[in-house]
Amino acid sequence: MGKEEKEFGGTTGAIGLILFSHFVPFYFTLSLRYSSGGLYCPSSFDELIQNFKETCSPTWSAFFIYTGFCLLQLIFAAILPGLRIKGLPVPTENNRQYEYNCNALASWYVTLILLAALHFTGIFRLTILADQFGSVLCVAVICSDILSFIIHFYAIKSKQTCRMTHSPIYDFFMGVWLNPRIRILGQDVDLKMLAEVRLSWLLLFLLIVSAALKQYEAFHTVTWPMIFILTAQLLYINACMKGEECIPTTWDIFYEKWGWMLIYWNLAGVPFVYAFQANYILVNSLRTQQPTEGISMTLIMVLFVILFLAYYIWDSSQAQKNRFRMQQRGTYVPRSAFPQVPWNTLKDPKYLKTECGSTLLIDGWWKYCRKPHYTADICMATCWALSCHQWPGVLPYFYPAFFFGMIVHRYTRDVARCKAKYSKDWKTYCDRVPYAFIPGII
Repeated sequence: MGKEEKEFGGTTGAIGLILFSHFVPFYFTLSLRYSSGGLYCPSSFDELIQNFKETCSPTWSAFFIYTGFCLLQLIFAAILPGLRIKGLPVPTENNRQYEYNCNALASWYVTLILLAALHFTGIFRLTILADQFGSVLCVAVICSDILSFIIHFYAIKSKQTCRMTHSPIYDFFMGVWLNPRIRILGQDVDLKMLAEVRLSWLLLFLLIVSAALKQYEAFHTVTWPMIFILTAQLLYINACMKGEECIPTTWDIFYEKWGWMLIYWNLAGVPFVYAFQANYILVNSLRTQQPTEGISMTLIMVLFVILFLAYYIWDSSQAQKNRFRMQQRGTYVPRSAFPQVPWNTLKDPKYLKTECGSTLLIDGWWKYCRKPHYTADICMATCWALSCHQWPGVLPYFYPAFFFGMIVHRYTRDVARCKAKYSKDWKTYCDRVPYAFIPGII
């Protein structure tokens, strides 16, 4: 293996991103509480501390809610039935292929049914997530930081590290352990896939449902912007669950190490930052006591059309590529989880054979551009922000702007890796598929 190249600006960039990542969700939470989702500017440091204590102090109930949710998902990952799928060979572990029990879809539906029963019987009201949003966030941040240290030092002590740069802070940020696993109830559970597929997205959906229920409690109605956010997230998260068997071949699983960056954003960043639009709609409807005034139904209808089109491209393009990879390895298993969109499995697909033995798909959506799913993802993220048009503000657009930057940076990392791996075959591929994101434009 060659020397591990530093990304994100090395150690300095890692420190900056750790600080920034801690700042963003807390700032958004204080903004929602004290500025109705607008720019939050406390008059003094003492006011900032007081506001933080009032809104984001950890509580025992928040601790039990968050850790209970994580433990429940860990148990479900171990005991529920699912497809057994082998991942890609791991070069740093003598091409070992790990097996994954892909039962996220079962966990998804069991969790929704269980929490619906607890909510409607009054045993556990989901609106508590909206009421204690800041406290649960604080617990999630603390837990993710502690887990990052545990994973880092356990990997070093047990000699399960790979591709280290030996720059302590940078290695902590990027991770040193590729395939962290824990044995529970007689089953091996992949912690990285558990966090990426379930802990992040399922908690995000529950936070959005909590905001919608809170709005319904206040007005006995759920507004169209909130319905849009619920629909968008339901489609997105359900797709992640129903396509879990495709995830072992993705970049995050087969290449990215499980360090602070992935741990923090999966356990805290994604659910609490990405839930901003739903809570923005909630707090402003409560502030004005006029939840339906100012809604442009024309814009809402346009957003639904763009959402469904972007979702279709995003879902089917990822299915095409990942199922193509699985077909090439002989691990493809047909699956009919709802909703199965058309054109998601290619028959006799065209591809380029490279000198290193890998294949590059040039069929389906992938004959038009190299990253169709990135473009669709950005379109959906932008729609989330536009759904907040009823109360104009800047912060709802943070997510699509942040996501755009992350996607572009991820694309540059992928291109650098592919150039090194495929050499002249990469140029041939780019000549065949010249556009990265939008056919005929870029």
